Amino acid sequence: MIFHRALLREFASLAGAVFLTLFAISLTTRLIRLLGQAAGGRIPSDAVIALLGFFALYALPVLLSLTMFISVLLTLTRSWRDSEMVIWFNSGLSLAAWLKPVLIFATPQVALIAALSLFISPWSAQMSEQYRTRVEARDDVSRVNPGVFGESSNRERVFFVESVAGDRSTVQNVFVSSVQHQRRGISMSRSGRSETAPNGDRFLVLEDGRRYEDVHGEERYRVMEFQRYAARIASKEGVEPVPTHKNLPTWALIQAPTSANLGELLWRIGVPISALVLALFAIPMSFVNPRAGRSINLLFALFTFMVYSNLLTVSQARVAQGRLDFSLGWWLVHAVMVALLLVMFARRMQLLRLRLGR
Repeated sequence: MIFHRALLREFASLAGAVFLTLFAISLTTRLIRLLGQAAGGRIPSDAVIALLGFFALYALPVLLSLTMFISVLLTLTRSWRDSEMVIWFNSGLSLAAWLKPVLIFATPQVALIAALSLFISPWSAQMSEQYRTRVEARDDVSRVNPGVFGESSNRERVFFVESVAGDRSTVQNVFVSSVQHQRRGISMSRSGRSETAPNGDRFLVLEDGRRYEDVHGEERYRVMEFQRYAARIASKEGVEPVPTHKNLPTWALIQAPTSANLGELLWRIGVPISALVLALFAIPMSFVNPRAGRSINLLFALFTFMVYSNLLTVSQARVAQGRLDFSLGWWLVHAVMVALLLVMFARRMQLLRLRLGR
């Protein structure tokens, strides 16, 4: 049917543009936060891209849900504004005729959102935590970035290197400020490298340098020149991250039905259901007066999305706190929104019948 094909084609083309816009905004916001953490030394710069990728997978269900809602809404709003909807209504179609093309467009996306919410997003959260743990377990030499002041994992050293040579085991023009036995010392050398002792201990070896060390209780420094100065590098044991309800697989949440786990399960189930309900919401919500502002519908739609999302969050929190039973909480918010959807549909169809004189 020409009516269905035209709508589906416009839904798909608009969805691509909306998703790319939302995805770019979301990634840019997260990238700024990660770059701030990297600049502050909390994460190494080479970990930014990996953490950004894990975040992208985690955020996909909500982004796709919002994309589908906005795409259907903007397409139908344009049809109202260009008087196409009036032509279709005069041809004998009712508002309910838009349910089929919207469902055809939404069903595969809802299935994808469900797969992402139930399986992929928890996996990405788990991988992100494991990656962060491995990054934090790196020794100080591995955390060196040329031209950037860095801090050791135990916060007892601040170091700076001008350049890195070879396989990153040799550095040039080194500055190290350290505190040992409540004494602050500053070491500078032309070069440095890492060495591994026969027992497995690692050392940072500075060559051809000078060390300034304060004398306890006196306002003067002791200056020492050295050809070789070695400092042991403390290594951290790799520890598996503690499982939380956000990074547990869905089957693990079901097997261990604690209040926190049931709250997380409610959210994962609620995301695809809300995506379908919101796509249907866009049909009665799309009506617009051609003389009214173009952005009113979009603002109202975003407000509806935020209210729906916040209601799910409140329901999740109450289940996690044990104040709401899961058997009631997982469907209650959706039932309220579906009831509101039916009221909007009935109201809009009644106004259309009066307008067309039927």
